[in-house]
Order: sequence, then structure tokens, then C-alpha cells
Amino acid sequence: MTTTVSTTTEARHRSYPGLALAILVAGQLMLMLDSTVVTVALPQIRAGLHVSPGTIAWVLDGYALAFGGLLLLGGRVGDLLGRRRLFVAGVALFTLASLVGGLSVNTGMLLAARAAQGVAAALTAPSALALIVTNFAGPARVRAISWYSAISGAGGSIGLLLGGMLTAWVSWRWVLIINVPIGIALVVLAPLVVAEAPRHRHRLDVAGALTGTLGVTALAYGLLHAATAGWGTAAGLGAFAVAVPALAAFVLIEWRVAEPLLPLRLFADRNRTGGYLNMLLLPAAMFGVFFFVSQFLGIVQRYDALRTGLAFLPLTVLSFGAARLAPRLIDRYGARTLMIGGAVLLGAGTAWLSRLHADSGYWGAVFGPMVLFGLGVGLSFVPASATILTSVAPADSGAASGTLQTLQQLGGAVGLAALVTASGIAGGTGLADGAGAAFALATALVAVTLVSTVLVVRRRRPATA
Repeated sequence: MTTTVSTTTEARHRSYPGLALAILVAGQLMLMLDSTVVTVALPQIRAGLHVSPGTIAWVLDGYALAFGGLLLLGGRVGDLLGRRRLFVAGVALFTLASLVGGLSVNTGMLLAARAAQGVAAALTAPSALALIVTNFAGPARVRAISWYSAISGAGGSIGLLLGGMLTAWVSWRWVLIINVPIGIALVVLAPLVVAEAPRHRHRLDVAGALTGTLGVTALAYGLLHAATAGWGTAAGLGAFAVAVPALAAFVLIEWRVAEPLLPLRLFADRNRTGGYLNMLLLPAAMFGVFFFVSQFLGIVQRYDALRTGLAFLPLTVLSFGAARLAPRLIDRYGARTLMIGGAVLLGAGTAWLSRLHADSGYWGAVFGPMVLFGLGVGLSFVPASATILTSVAPADSGAASGTLQTLQQLGGAVGLAALVTASGIAGGTGLADGAGAAFALATALVAVTLVSTVLVVRRRRPATA
């Protein structure tokens, strides 16, 4: 019976590959939206639930902490238990948590729902990307990855726009409840048209799972805490004191065990390692850009939630368009060239923003960088993702996907903490006065990305089979 159902699903996938891809990409979009969609609704959430100033940041950080901390585990569990099964389970949990969050009557209920969303996202995201890798082959895989990268690159800015619209026109609760009908549709459709990848009968690396999850979670907590409270607090230093030995033990365990949670052979290929460096360093710059530009527009320029979201529209449209064009450019020029070009555009955008001051207007100081960011994100993320994933062994696709997304989350946390520190706003410096220093550091991060790409990535196209 199972074989018959599986065969029927594979036949449907062959008949409707576009629908299968749409389901997987929609799942990824839902997760990316929730990284930022709540951002512009925070003032309304704080007023509606009477959230204290010291707690409101955890509406964002609770999601990010659970998401980033469990991604490695989620990726490997998908390899072992079945990626489609984990994708459906993750989306179902995410949908339920979104409903609970949208109906929250107090702060504790909302924070618990956001943490549950993060856990669900850590189960869903690696499986979605791994299913893209296993459901498509050759040039079709690169095109599918371009759709994934387009959504990943534009998802954050779409979240800001959607969050502004829902908050202004309906209620902050709908930034969460909107996930419910989408999630239900995905849970129903995914088993019908998304083909399950073969499961690999390996044992779960329990020691690696414990040390890796503890280390990544502690590191993410320390970075998120540093972004709001500074680097010298007891809680932050304690988190780093836990993270360092836990991650060191994790690497030693992964080096020695026969069936690791994170196969270190993933880093044996120089091009894949270069792709991973891109997916760590570029989000480190971009997450800070989202934060500072949205804060500058809302606080200094006094934009409302909707207008702030609309300000990111050029980035959203152009990043999506550039990502869709990227596969053809990879065929013609190679992934390395696109990664270099994308980094140059992103660096130009952050350098432009480093001149921002209190009297800067949107059209003269923000619109141009948004255009550069849109093109840069689209041209960077697709070749980096393709370099990582197109040649990975099927048995490791979940682990490779989980590693990619873990690095994205950690990169974003590192970048945000570093940029907040550089700006001085955690210590009381005005936002406009500190933004220039923050964007200068973002430019330096992009420059490091550019240099690492030139030195590490070889002059060859990513494999397409």
C-alpha cells in the first residue's frame, strides 16, 4: 500500500512539478515572513498586551533563538525520518502556533507561541530545501533553487511590507493568523504532489545533537542578548561560556563518529565552503540593514508601519527579479562571477547608507541603496545556494540544507549584535548618529565576503547533476 501511494505521488510530481515547487517555496516563504512580519507590529503588540519594554524584543528573539538553535538537528532528522513527513509535521505545528499566537491574551501565551513557531520552522526549513534538491535534477534543480533563493532573499522585506499592511488595515493579530489558511493548504497538498526522498537508515548522532543544539542555541542567545543589552552582561557572557566548549565538543564528536549530525565532508569541497561563507557573512550585513533602515524610517523619519513596509518594495521586487535571472547568468558566467558581482552591489549599497544622517530623505539616501540591495541579494544568494546544494549527495541533502540555514541565522544574529554595538544605540547614542558607523561595519562585512569568494571559490560552474 505504501509503495502504491508513493508511486502515485511521484507520478503526480512528474505531472505537476510546478505545484510541488510552489508548495515547498510557500513553506519557506511563510517561515521567512515570520522573521520580520512582526517587526513593524511591535508597537501595537506592546500596547495591546501591555508587554514590558524589556520583554518586547523576545517576540522576535524567541522565534530566532528556537529557529537557529534547532536547524542542524532538524536537517538531520529529516534525513533519517523522511523529509516530506517532517515538512508536513513542521508546517502543521507552525500553523497551530500561529493561531495560538494570533489569539494570545497575555505576554506569556504570545512568547510561547513564537518559540513554538521557531521549533516548527527548524523542522520545516531544512526539509523544504532538501526536498527541492531531491525532487529536481540537473538544470531544473538550479532553477528550483533560484525560486527558493528569491523567496529567501525577498522574504524579509515582503514581511515588512505585509506586516505594515495588516497592522495598519486590520490588526497586529493578523500578522500571525494569516499563516493559518496557508499552512492548512500546504499540509493537505504536500503529501499529494511532493515526492518523498528515500530515507537513509542511520542512527541519530545523540551526542552531536545535544552538544550542537546546546552550542548553537547558547551562541545565538548570547548574540541576541548582546544586541539589546551590550556585550558585558552576566547573562551574555554566561551564554558564550557555554557555547564555546559545547561547539568545540561538537566538532570533535562530528570528526570521530561514523554517522555524524553534521558530516564534515560537506566542507571538503572548496566551492561549497565558499558558498557557506557567503551564507554566513552576507546575512550578517543584511539583517542589520533591515533593522537599521526600518528603525531609521520609523523613529527618525516618523514613517508609519505601512509606509515603512512600502519603503522596502524596491528591494523586494528587484531581489526577486534578479534571483529569477540568476540561473541563466550562472550558465553563462559561472557562480563565482555572480557571487563577486552581487557582493560588490551589496557593498556599494551599505557604503551609500553609511552617509545617512538625521536630515536624510528616503529618495536621496535610502531608495538607491534599496535598488542595489535588491540586485545584490538576488545575484548573491542563488549562486551561493547552488554551489552548496547542486552537487551534494542525496543522503546529506538535509544536513547540507540545515547547515546553510543555521549559518544564515547565526550570521544574522552576529551581524545585528555587531552593528548595534558599532552604532552605540545600546549605550544611548542616537539612532541617526550611530547608523553611519553601523553601515560602515556592514560594508566591511561585505568586503570580507568578497575577499573570501575570490580566494576560496574556484573558477568553475556548480555541478548540475
